[in-house]
Amino acid sequence: MKFSMIFEAQLVDPTPARERQVIHDCVEQAVLAEEMGFDRIWAVEHHSLVRYAHMSASEIFLTWVAARTERIRIGHGVVTLPFGYQHPVRVAERTAMLDVLSGGRVDIGAGRGATRQEMRMFGVRPEDTLPQTEEALRILAAAWREEEFRWNGTLDIGPGTVLPRPVQAPHPPLFMACSQHDSLRRAAELGIGALVMGFSGAEDVAAMRRVYDAARAARDGSRFVSTEVNDHFSALCPTIVLDDAARALRLGTRGQRFFAESIAHWYGGGPVPSGYAEDEDHTGALAEQREKLVARLHEADIPARPVDTGTYNTDHAYGDASTAIAYVERLREIGVDEVMCLIQMGTVPQEVCLETIRQWGERVIPSFRAGTRGDARP
Repeated sequence: MKFSMIFEAQLVDPTPARERQVIHDCVEQAVLAEEMGFDRIWAVEHHSLVRYAHMSASEIFLTWVAARTERIRIGHGVVTLPFGYQHPVRVAERTAMLDVLSGGRVDIGAGRGATRQEMRMFGVRPEDTLPQTEEALRILAAAWREEEFRWNGTLDIGPGTVLPRPVQAPHPPLFMACSQHDSLRRAAELGIGALVMGFSGAEDVAAMRRVYDAARAARDGSRFVSTEVNDHFSALCPTIVLDDAARALRLGTRGQRFFAESIAHWYGGGPVPSGYAEDEDHTGALAEQREKLVARLHEADIPARPVDTGTYNTDHAYGDASTAIAYVERLREIGVDEVMCLIQMGTVPQEVCLETIRQWGERVIPSFRAGTRGDARP
């Protein structure tokens, strides 16, 4: 089992000064993650989603981290691939350059960037996001595999060579962000790894694992985007770990409440989230919000799904190290290949993020290691 961290660069009450501090805080956390034995970091790519994600130029963030580390893998989780956001050849070039500079440590995930806000910023049409993301994945894999590359599809490209060539042959491992069962099936059919949301808890992660495995068993290879198949299954694990388990639960659920309300704001038109006092009942507030959402969906004759309600579930690795170990054990039994820790939620203080990383490195991760950390490449 591998262990990673994902960064959104979230913050409450954003100002330019606070924004700069949060981004530097994320770098500090990533550098400490290598020291503490984590295998990988992931950085999202989002645009204009104030408070929820200020990680817009993740290729630069990851390059900065790569320059300050030696071993930890550097993951795009994800790159927005519809053509309005960026041309696939530029993604291929930037990724290969980072692979060279990092010594072959790059992983790249695909995402649609399908919020209305992001699509408006780049002139992307909703109906183009799925087909263009898949086509971009095929373009990337072909551009890296072939020394002289040509593509005739929605885009006409080449002939030409994408430079530099990546260190990893034939190319860095490919992944896809998966929040619904359809996207899990698509990732399996395309032969790429799954980065799944784990807010709904271990039982839903188990259901997603079954969907992914069933799609892998049924596929015939006709839709693979590359000759290199990656079946790696990574699940999100919201976590705050402190010696004071009660405070870890309060801070973790407060951070998750901010995260949930930020998603509801940008993906569903909900109100702007706020910070809240540490000693509020955030678990109760999340449960109440979930009940209200289920009621609204019921009134609209829409079944409540984990993808809609999962961010309101607080059964995660919030507590002391023993709590986190027990939760990771549940994920291990499910067959999760990688536990992707979400620590940097908007209201969590930097010193708590750093202490959580230390607790994972000193007490949680060693419980699942067979004496050596080894290479984290899937």
